[in-house]
Amino acid sequence: MYLWDVRSTVPYVLLAVCAGIVTGIALGTISGLVPGIHANTMAGILLAVQGILAALFGVTGVAVSLFCALVTHTFLDCVPSTVLGVPDADTALAVLPAHRLSMEGRAEEAIRLSALGSALSVPLVLPVFAFFFLYLPSIQPVLDWWIGIILLGVAGILVIHAESPGWSLVVFCASGLLGLFTFRYEYLAWHPFGSSSLLMPLLTGLFGIAVLAVSSHGVLPDQGRVAPSIGRGRLLRTISIGTAAGALVGWMPGLSNATANALLSPGMQDGESGKEFIVATSAANTANAFLGLAALFALGRARNGVMAALSEIDVPPLGMLLIAGAAAALAAYLLTLWCARGAQRFSGIPVRKVSAAVILFVILLAGVTTGPFGLFILACATAIGFVPPLVNVRRTMCMGAIMLPLILSSLELVIY
Repeated sequence: MYLWDVRSTVPYVLLAVCAGIVTGIALGTISGLVPGIHANTMAGILLAVQGILAALFGVTGVAVSLFCALVTHTFLDCVPSTVLGVPDADTALAVLPAHRLSMEGRAEEAIRLSALGSALSVPLVLPVFAFFFLYLPSIQPVLDWWIGIILLGVAGILVIHAESPGWSLVVFCASGLLGLFTFRYEYLAWHPFGSSSLLMPLLTGLFGIAVLAVSSHGVLPDQGRVAPSIGRGRLLRTISIGTAAGALVGWMPGLSNATANALLSPGMQDGESGKEFIVATSAANTANAFLGLAALFALGRARNGVMAALSEIDVPPLGMLLIAGAAAALAAYLLTLWCARGAQRFSGIPVRKVSAAVILFVILLAGVTTGPFGLFILACATAIGFVPPLVNVRRTMCMGAIMLPLILSSLELVIY
């Protein structure tokens, strides 16, 4: 009884929240900076040791650390994707223009743009959070049905506006069939952290290994101190669009940050538009984290692995989690800027050796986290990932791996 009274006091709760914020920031930083690791993986590890953490900080501390890890990850995951060219499930498409800037000696600019997009999305997403939370649950069945129609329209735009519509359709369907196969037989993968992470080998093969294998030559150019060069008007417009896309996929069932990237991709990956794409996708990723929390509280639906982990424990008040998430976002923004300044240390490193080491690492990671089936998916995805440059097709079309399964399941044509 005495122990219960102590843990109910305000000082103890504040201590638990602060400890959760620090723990979440630390774990989110690790998951963000290690290539191929997702915040969902850290969520599984936290749940595995939640008994120890709960004894130290209480269930409140565990819940806060889970959400703060997710928010922090959405900031820091741009670093390995920019410098090394290795995506996770959240940076599959953003890696293309970001790594391109890195190969031009402008890695710091790309990372700072990403950090800016994530940071400015937080104040923008809070009013959207309130609106979604209060008004959308009543019309949720209608929204669920429209997911497939929206994605079908996006897929059509991608194919029609491609340089080679025929080959674009082939690549989209090939990657889509692989995605269908992956999710249909998901149970064959290992689940060491409670939930499958097959998106890792799927998207790493399509957008990571295939890119690294064909571009691994020379040395990484000198990385200069380059400040973000984007107009204020373009910046606000781009962040607003990215936040809206992240809000959409954060609320809708079955959608992910990878889907938000696909929604934003038409016409936003080349030249100066590539910078806008980096900002927009980063804003979408962070907004998605917050709106996933709204869906959990309003609908009881878990939109990602972290929300699924939160649903298994006693969740503290919503306001407490939002304040903790905002604090984590501020700390993560500063950490990301610090990492951006360190990009100069990568100047002159041999790209081939680093790429080989990264490829080996992600293969081992896929084997450990998903088993033989995950390695098979990684091999198939890598084979498809080699096709787009051979037939002069944008790698964006490989997002069929995510979009086609979602379209068919939303229209109830395929049930997993």
